Amino acid sequence: MSSEPWGRVDETGTVYVRTADGERVVGSWQAGSPDEALAYFERKFDGLVVEIDLLERRIRTTDLSTKDATTAIGHLREQVDAGHAVGDLASLGRRLDELETVVAARREERKAARARQSEEARAAKEALVAEAEELAASDQWRAAGERLRGLVDTWKGLPRLDRKTDDELWHRFSQARSAFSKRRKAHFASLDSQREETRRRKEKLIAEAEALSDSTDWGPTAARYRELMREWKAAGRAQREAEEDLWARFRAAQDVFFQARGATFAERDAEQRDNLARKEELAAEAEKLLPITDLRAARAALRSIGERWEAIGHVPREARAGIEGRMSAVERAVSEAEEAEWRRTNPEARARAAGLTGQLQDAVDRLREQAERARAAGNTAKANKLEQELAGRQALLDQALKGLAEFGG
Repeated sequence: MSSEPWGRVDETGTVYVRTADGERVVGSWQAGSPDEALAYFERKFDGLVVEIDLLERRIRTTDLSTKDATTAIGHLREQVDAGHAVGDLASLGRRLDELETVVAARREERKAARARQSEEARAAKEALVAEAEELAASDQWRAAGERLRGLVDTWKGLPRLDRKTDDELWHRFSQARSAFSKRRKAHFASLDSQREETRRRKEKLIAEAEALSDSTDWGPTAARYRELMREWKAAGRAQREAEEDLWARFRAAQDVFFQARGATFAERDAEQRDNLARKEELAAEAEKLLPITDLRAARAALRSIGERWEAIGHVPREARAGIEGRMSAVERAVSEAEEAEWRRTNPEARARAAGLTGQLQDAVDRLREQAERARAAGNTAKANKLEQELAGRQALLDQALKGLAEFGG
């Protein structure tokens, strides 16, 4: 573009730039020709153009703050207004005006964005406060405590609001955390007190368990240990650092007792198994007496077996009924043989049996005769009644005759 329309140099070396308001002095030039003077001030104009171009790109393509942009625009406007250049200064002013419009619009956008961000931050902090106040009443100490710590981290990541609003919300947030912390502290203080009381109770249980550990009163002591275990479980837990040691001591005292009992029972079981083997031999010896053919010899042999049986002692509980049942069967057989022998050889009993048999025989003969006469007379009902009575007496007679036969005739 020709520089002539925008500037001139007079005969004194003064350089002018033409504007809409007329010419304006931009400087003086004494070192060379007018053309050189105009070229120098045109280069200064071109420099302003380059700076404005650069600023436009920064404003449109970077996140340059509106404050820095406004400062840069003002600095360039001062240079343009000062007019120490030759060129279309008005066009540079218009470009700066356009940049100011862009910056002003961006300022409003950012102001609106900050307002939205502030509103979102306020809503977010109010939500944090509401949750913190709800958690303040929770008894889920671990989970609620961890969540409150997470809320603090979230709070720190949110933008600050205006001081008054931010301080009010933080005060509520802090109060909720303090209330929870106070309740949790009181809870664990109470828990510590309870656990200390539990420790003292368990110390007493341990003392009793240790005192019983050398007892040989196996049944009652084992029962008491079971009661102590129930009391131990009902007592709850002591402090974590003490609980394992208390339990180890309590179990150690019980182990001493139950190991001693186990050793004794093992020895006793071995002895009882040996007793069982010996009694099985005696039972087999007694069973050889059956069937009984010589009552006197069987009675003597069973007496000898019984004396040896009583001297042996206990057998295992699960085998007791079986082995004693075998001996009882032999004893019953001998007893029945003795009873039969007594009945056979007792004259008084034989006489009573014979007398009863005679009476029953007479009654049977009489009833038979009466039944025959009734039937012959055509009295069927009476005959039937007499025959029923006859059948009953005949059954008694048969039984009596069988008993009499046991006496040898």
